[in-house]
Amino acid sequence: MEFRAEMRYLRVSPQKARLVLELIKGRRVEEARNTLLFTKKRVAASVGKLLQSALDNANFLSAEKNLDVDIDNLYVKNAYANDGPRMKRIRPAPQGRAFRYVRRIAHITIVLAERGNGTAHASGGTPTGTRTVAPAKRRTPVAKKKAAGTSKKKKAAAK
Repeated sequence: MEFRAEMRYLRVSPQKARLVLELIKGRRVEEARNTLLFTKKRVAASVGKLLQSALDNANFLSAEKNLDVDIDNLYVKNAYANDGPRMKRIRPAPQGRAFRYVRRIAHITIVLAERGNGTAHASGGTPTGTRTVAPAKRRTPVAKKKAAGTSKKKKAAAK
């Protein structure tokens, strides 16, 4: 089962938020929290709060729906930052001119899932009705054929 938390309209550039989110993708929740605590980016504190919110959502839903969720077994399945609305601003420039710039806003989402959530069957094989697909083979490059005519070097060597 997946548990998610969203933080919207955060006053940080999505590009800067993605730098921090890449650090925690695929990690266990406890490891991700420790990583965020020692990250020297301003957005790391907000992402840490969001991760805690996703963890609290997992606790709440497991109690509410009587799900058997092992909190220690959760990992960050997905974490992404999308663009929010942009605020256009004007900065004074020399000789009475004005420069426009954009202040960006991010929507950040974190998805937690339980690791090892696949169902194991008693027979040890795949369940009935499903097929396993063999990995695709790589094709080896074929050598190109040379032109039918002989080259100038061969003609010079033959003389």
